[in-house]
Amino acid sequence: MTSPYQLPVPLERPAAEPVTAYLVTSGDLRPSANLRCWPTQQRLEADVTAALARLGWQARRAHEFDEVKGHGFIDSQRMGIEVFKHVPRDAPLIVVEAVWQYSHHVLAGLRTHQGPILVVANWSGAFPGLVGLLNLTASLTKAGVAHSALWSEDFTDDWAVDGLREWLETGTVAHDLSHVRDLPALDQEAPEVVLGTALAEQLRDEKAIIGVFDEGCMGMYNAIFDDELLNPLGIYKERLSQSALVAEMLKVTDAEAAAVTSWLDDRGFTFHFGTDEATELTEAQVLSQCRMYVAALRISDDFGLDAVGIQYQQGLKDVVPASDLAEGLLNNVERPPVRSRDGARELYAGAPLPHFNEVDEGVAVDALLTNRLWNAMGFDPATTLHDIRWGEQYEGEFVWVFEISGSVPASHNGGYDKSYSMRQPPMFFPLGGGTLSGVSKPGEIVWSRVFIMDGVLHADLGRASVRELPAQETRRRLDATDRQWPIMHAVLHGVDRDQLMARHKANHVQVAYAPDAAAADRALLAKAAMLHGLGVVVHLCGDVKL
Repeated sequence: MTSPYQLPVPLERPAAEPVTAYLVTSGDLRPSANLRCWPTQQRLEADVTAALARLGWQARRAHEFDEVKGHGFIDSQRMGIEVFKHVPRDAPLIVVEAVWQYSHHVLAGLRTHQGPILVVANWSGAFPGLVGLLNLTASLTKAGVAHSALWSEDFTDDWAVDGLREWLETGTVAHDLSHVRDLPALDQEAPEVVLGTALAEQLRDEKAIIGVFDEGCMGMYNAIFDDELLNPLGIYKERLSQSALVAEMLKVTDAEAAAVTSWLDDRGFTFHFGTDEATELTEAQVLSQCRMYVAALRISDDFGLDAVGIQYQQGLKDVVPASDLAEGLLNNVERPPVRSRDGARELYAGAPLPHFNEVDEGVAVDALLTNRLWNAMGFDPATTLHDIRWGEQYEGEFVWVFEISGSVPASHNGGYDKSYSMRQPPMFFPLGGGTLSGVSKPGEIVWSRVFIMDGVLHADLGRASVRELPAQETRRRLDATDRQWPIMHAVLHGVDRDQLMARHKANHVQVAYAPDAAAADRALLAKAAMLHGLGVVVHLCGDVKL
């Protein structure tokens, strides 16, 4: 029977050409970042194209350079949808990333693509292409989209070429994941297991609230955890608007903001001030950040929050200076006191209010659990995320650059007198604002990530040591990445470079210090027990002593 309605015309897609791989690249939403990063992206695409040619394949870019925009990135979800309309659905597809990218720009097309998908990045700290790759692969894992990944300095090394050949021939790349094992049966009599299990029961029974100042920061689809996954843990969301945060900032007095800076000055914290608002850190920018710190605590108190996340990079970046200084202060035990609006109470006195940067809700779960466990064990509960930015060999060890884009708790640097604030790069932060930066002190840490795979919550746990490198080497690594940002020199126990990249399901890694190696081992065991008690699927990575 003929339909009486006007039916849509079926979309005609081109046929896939033999031995042709289609290339797409997801970019930033911010034009300034796309313009700055475009030359690096071009070099990577040329390297990938040349590698394909040496293997007898040709590359076809699925979208053109835009003369008006000055770059060739997919820079919106709508653009991504339109680009994928013209990609053969069963064609081999390579997502080439030399920069930070917003995963939702290409997620719609990748969800329905039927051919093999490969995500590649250049092994370089100059721009966060590796961070972008990890975010996109984690997002595809959450979405249940099959994919492979590769990384290389220029795609001429044997490891990368062999991986590319394998993908072209089979549609997949098999990486070594022998460092990952499932959590074994735990000794229920061990004190750390008893503690972790008791804290899990307490969280489920008494419940906790995480405050979310707008979701979906920077296209991080993997960082959005549905209520149906969080609520069984005893964790509930308070959905907040960043406009309310700005409104509360306007109520903070000049004297209250100045008191925060005075407190920091008294403890030896260094502000690298200048006078040019466009390129340098100014006192006006810092005072605005101090207002945000006070406002965030007051709103958190209003709603009884146990943790809070600010999604600065979207929206707020065009309204107020960066949120980073406030975020770093919130995560530290010792921090400037803030009183209720009537002055009657000090808010969250003597304790951090865990902040999950960039509203990464995997970080929210992790930071909340870490805070409770470390407090119960008598350890400093200051915890933070870092980007897995890059790394190189140093004196026989592979030393990672863990580097978050703005702030860590001061205790991770050894105190406020060993911490400092620099203006955030104008490329990402048009209104400036200072970081809470420093070099992470040497010591023993537990690293972790809570993520979504196969529709359920998983957690990877591992151990690492933070190294103290010579000042010259630290400076070289900062100059090779972003010198304004806090840096951690991390050596993972029993996990090599490619194993971490192949397995890790996020651009972020969570870290927390323990007093020594034995204490870190005990803390990891307690954390594994708490996560297991909450129903999270736990995996141990590398050399872990239980």
